[in-house]
Parts: sequence; C-alpha cells; structure tokens
Amino acid sequence: MATFVYEAMDSQGKEIKSEIEAASEKEANEKIRQLNFYPTKVIAKGGGAAAPTAVARKRGGISLSFGVSSKLLCQFTRQFATLMDAGLPIVRTLEILNAQLKPGLLKDASGEVKEDVEGGSALSEALAKHPRVFDKLYVNMIKAGEAGGILAEILSKLAEYMEKSHKLKQKIIGALVYPIAVVSIAGGILALIMIFIIPKFEQMFREMELGTLPLLTEILLGVANTIKDFWFLLILMPFFIWGLVHFLGKTPKGRYTIDLIKLKFPIFGIIISKSCISRFCRTLGTLLQSGVPILNALAIIKNAAGNAVVAAAIDNVHNSIREGDTIAEPLKHSGVFDDMVVNMIAVGEETGELDKMLIKVADTYDGEVDTLVGALMSLLEPVLIIGMGGTVGFIVISLFMPLIAIMERIGK
Repeated sequence: MATFVYEAMDSQGKEIKSEIEAASEKEANEKIRQLNFYPTKVIAKGGGAAAPTAVARKRGGISLSFGVSSKLLCQFTRQFATLMDAGLPIVRTLEILNAQLKPGLLKDASGEVKEDVEGGSALSEALAKHPRVFDKLYVNMIKAGEAGGILAEILSKLAEYMEKSHKLKQKIIGALVYPIAVVSIAGGILALIMIFIIPKFEQMFREMELGTLPLLTEILLGVANTIKDFWFLLILMPFFIWGLVHFLGKTPKGRYTIDLIKLKFPIFGIIISKSCISRFCRTLGTLLQSGVPILNALAIIKNAAGNAVVAAAIDNVHNSIREGDTIAEPLKHSGVFDDMVVNMIAVGEETGELDKMLIKVADTYDGEVDTLVGALMSLLEPVLIIGMGGTVGFIVISLFMPLIAIMERIGK
C-alpha cells in the first residue's frame, strides 16, 4: 500500500487537503470519491503527480516542447468525440488518434494516455498526468463524463466549446493584426525619413543661413534629431515594455492591475470584457450540462478565466454561493457583469435551466464581439489613414515653409 497526498473539494465547495492509503492512484481516486469528495489532485507521497512524459524521457528529463496549439487540440477532441460516438473502445480510439498525429507533445501525451488506460487507469486520471496538454477544465469534464456514463456526449460538448472559444480568439487576434501591421510599417518608414531625409534638409537650411526657422520646422527637426540620436531606444522600447508587463504579470497585484487596464481601454476594453463574460458563461454552462457541481465548476473556471479581474469576481461568486446566496446577486455587485447578464442568469436560476441560459448568454455575447470587431475594423481604417495623412502633411508643411522663404530670397 502506498500513501497518496490529495486535494479535493467537498459538497460545499470547501477545499480539502489530506492523505490516503491505496494500492494505486486509481484506487486512491475511488476511495476519495467514496468520502463524498471531488478529487482535483492526487500525488504519490514522495513523488510527482506523474511519470515523465515520453518527450522528457527522450531528452534526459527536460521537455523542450512549447505546448499544443488550441487548433490542434480542438481537432483532436472533435475526432475523439466522433470515434467514441461511433462506439469504438477508448484504447482503440486513442490508438487511431495517436497514429495520425504528427510528432510532438500531443502525440507523446496521447500515446502515454493510451498506455495508462490499457493499464487500468481512468481516462481522466491518465489525462491529468499531462497538464501542459490537457488543462483542469478538460480533465474535469472528462471526469464528469465518466461518472455519468456519457463520455461521448461530454467529449462532443467539450469539442464544441473549444471550437467556439478558438473561433472567438482568432477573431480578436485578426482584428489586431491589421492595425499593428500598418502602424509598424508606417512607423518604420517615418523613422527612415527622420533619420536619413530630414537631416539633409536641416543641413541645407543651416547653409542658407535663414535665421530663425518656423516653429513647425523647429519641432520637426527636433523630433528627427531625437530619433537619429536615440534610435536604439526606439528599438529596445517594445522589448522593455514587454519585459516590464511580463514581470509585473508574475505578481497577483501586477496581474490584476494590468488586466484592469485592459478592461478600461476604449473599444478594445469592451471587446475583452465581453469575450471574458462569454467565456465564463459558456464554460460554466458546459460544465453544468456535464454534471459538474456548481461550486466545483466555479473553482475550475476561476483558474481558466483569462483575466484576474474576472477571476476575482468569480471567486466572490463562489464564496457567496457556498454561504447560500444565488449566483446573480454577487455577479451584480462585481462590477464586471452587466445587467443583461445578471438578469438572464437570475431567470435561469428561477426556471431551473441555468445551464441553457448561460449558453444563450455566451452566444449573445459572441455575436456582440463579432459586431464590435467588425466595427473596430471599419473605424480603424479611416483613423489610420487620417493619422498617417496628418503626419505626412505635418512633415511636408514643416519642410516647405523654409523652402518658400528660400524661393522668396532668390526672387529678390
């Protein structure tokens, strides 16, 4: 008999940390469930949660992979659901999926999951050994499907959830690519003009001894000289800002502040806020439909919220429900969720169809995000054109004012 250290949640959502003796990890999970606890982590005492993956073993215990793309995991889950729905055994399904995967972290992980399931482990337990591939949300939904005997249905819902989440993420990224590309190219061209072209005009103006130059020209020359003298700072600045944000994001207060600033951005903040709300509603609705208890579902979502401000609001909801409150009331006071979301969730609680109402809210907000992204693209194009036109106009006017003075001098 081995000793296992475990973390679990009771029926009230309270976190439990203790030890239990069992012959295997599978038996330990079964014993924990018999205590009416919901296991979230089971580790052999004195060891790790899992043996090293195949990738780690091949490279001396150090994994060099950078993770699995959401698109690849979506495809894997959809194919998994389709094969399970066709009635294939889990081991045979995993064997087929593993055979068609390209070499990488997902292929190695799925191969080890197949071996563990063949050895008698539950699918959720085997998946939990690969947290870099299958997160808590994924594992807990599979766990709920195993408990309810509806694994194929749960996999289908999980695939649908992942596909919609991936689609929403791609739309937001797509909205950012165009303005970033335009600003970067325009900025590079302007920098070249400031470094190589403007100094030529300055030299000409000084040689002509025009005296005091117009204010706009002086401003342009000052900006050009600053860029010329400190061009390396302009190159290093994005990396410095990224490093600072990354460093601050490692601390709870820093992450909360950064995420709060994101929500305050004009237009972008609204898109981020609505996408976070959509993600919360769709995840909670999917977990509830899968049979996961609401307190456990909220604990899972808090870690997958993607925004510290939203995570804090979810944590308040979790604590309020544990004390007997409804979901709608703490959401109303969070300041993150608007009245429409709160009212629809309240109706869902009253009618006993909270899961369906949450999915409807998520669909509504996905549609609003699509509309906002489209509006943003329509707005950004003229703004960028006006901005670049104004900048070019400023340069032209600033250079022509001294040239006019030169021509007047020649005319005399």
